[in-house]
Amino acid sequence: MSVARSQLGMLEANFDRVVLQGIDLHFFRDIAVDEPPEEALHRHDLRFRDLLEALPAAIYTTDAAGRITYFNQAAADLWGHRPPLGSSEWCGSWKLFWPDGTPLPHDQCPMAIALKEDRAVRGAEAVAMRPDGTRVPFIPFPTPLHDSSGTLVGAVNMLVDITERKQAENRQALLVRELHHRVKNTLATVQAIMGSTARASSTMEEFQQSFIGRIAALSKTHSLLTEDATQKVPFKSLLCNELDVYRDGSAQRIQINGPDISLGSEIAVPLGMAIHELACNAAKHGALSVMGGSVKASWSVEADGRELVFEWIEKDGPPVTPPERKGFGSRLLEHVLTSQVCADVKIDYAAGGLRSRIAVPLPTW
Repeated sequence: MSVARSQLGMLEANFDRVVLQGIDLHFFRDIAVDEPPEEALHRHDLRFRDLLEALPAAIYTTDAAGRITYFNQAAADLWGHRPPLGSSEWCGSWKLFWPDGTPLPHDQCPMAIALKEDRAVRGAEAVAMRPDGTRVPFIPFPTPLHDSSGTLVGAVNMLVDITERKQAENRQALLVRELHHRVKNTLATVQAIMGSTARASSTMEEFQQSFIGRIAALSKTHSLLTEDATQKVPFKSLLCNELDVYRDGSAQRIQINGPDISLGSEIAVPLGMAIHELACNAAKHGALSVMGGSVKASWSVEADGRELVFEWIEKDGPPVTPPERKGFGSRLLEHVLTSQVCADVKIDYAAGGLRSRIAVPLPTW
């Protein structure tokens, strides 16, 4: 009997323990008392090989010296090639690495340890590199095989592809880092809002109203971010969040126009705060503070998609004069946007109505 056939026999004898616990392999046997033993054994080996080929898990066997004697299609798919039987040793992977990226010599892989120390190896992880350079993280389950006398004749290994699990772990880690970063930024923003609002307020009541309004605007923007699975906000939604409250039924009072574009949190948060300040200023001192006044908010994407240009134009409001002192809104527009998102901000205190132009570079990825 050949070594491969002997190993298949050993594998079958231990199969319920090693690979498919709970499955009765006698179900796959054909009983034919008048069939020659050699033909029956050959047919049974073919049936058992078919069973291994049908399994979605990567399975392969080696002899006692570590030479690969059999592998199923799932193993070939995981490795990205079909290693030659009888000469490839320990594992069919083109190259092996530990999870941290350190090279893993084939003669030190879990299968080699299982054979050299004659024991099953559990709890290890490794990464297989295919000939095309792609890497597949996997968990091996190498188990030695023995004949009826207890002599080591080889080993069987099952490789479980954990690519999806690793991707999920990476996404979770990314979300945790993003959450940590966003919390720190939010706390810093709240602290800045509180300090600037306090300096610009003459009474506690004025401070309370302004501070609450600005925190509410910040909250609205974050709510839009968390509602979207991609962590992006439609720019039109930012505008509508702030301006819809000032609509009085007239289509001309609030005009919003621009293409569909979504923004990530790094741009959406400061830009949302800027829109809030423009709207609050218009409601207190500008076009939205009087009947017949109007605001036109329009935007476009320019420079081959690399820049968002937002324009705010007020009309038919009270006469405009430059402020004697700069409050939080002015500092937000002129300094915060410039430093946080590299925006180019222009504010024109024209007598006929405030005009503002904000050009924000967009990420290229």
